[in-house]
Amino acid sequence: MKKTRQDSNIKTSPGQLRKHNIREFVDRVKNLEGDPHYVAMGMAIGVFIGITPTMPFHTVLAVALAFILRGSKVAAALGVWFCNPITAPIFYWGSYKAGMYLLGNAAPFDVKYESILELLDLGMDVTIAMISGGVILGILPGIVSYFITRKIITTIRLRRASKE
Repeated sequence: MKKTRQDSNIKTSPGQLRKHNIREFVDRVKNLEGDPHYVAMGMAIGVFIGITPTMPFHTVLAVALAFILRGSKVAAALGVWFCNPITAPIFYWGSYKAGMYLLGNAAPFDVKYESILELLDLGMDVTIAMISGGVILGILPGIVSYFITRKIITTIRLRRASKE
């Protein structure tokens, strides 16, 4: 029987927990079903949506977009975790700056905003600017994550096939 972190009584440091979580994430991606394009498309969609400032709706949007674009819905749900409590303020600030530059607006910004619902209180011009900026900022990481995921999945599948 495989032991999990919860089964052991060994005390672990926060660094060990992060390593465990990263390893667990990579293991889940490795074991996703479907051809490499299907999995990579889902991951790219998840990363793209994860960068947009749509915090409470990330997973729903990513899975819906994966359904429409025929990508892996599970990979899309995993990909949105690219945005997390540490990276969200950076993405929100970058989305704000890019959107304001793109649309030529100026409005106050505070990193403490945690969801799109709080941003709506600032007005539609700020919300539209942030969503526009998030879409612009999400394109490159989405494309990069597609190719990285496709390469990883292809390599893993070739290694498994050669072992059999």
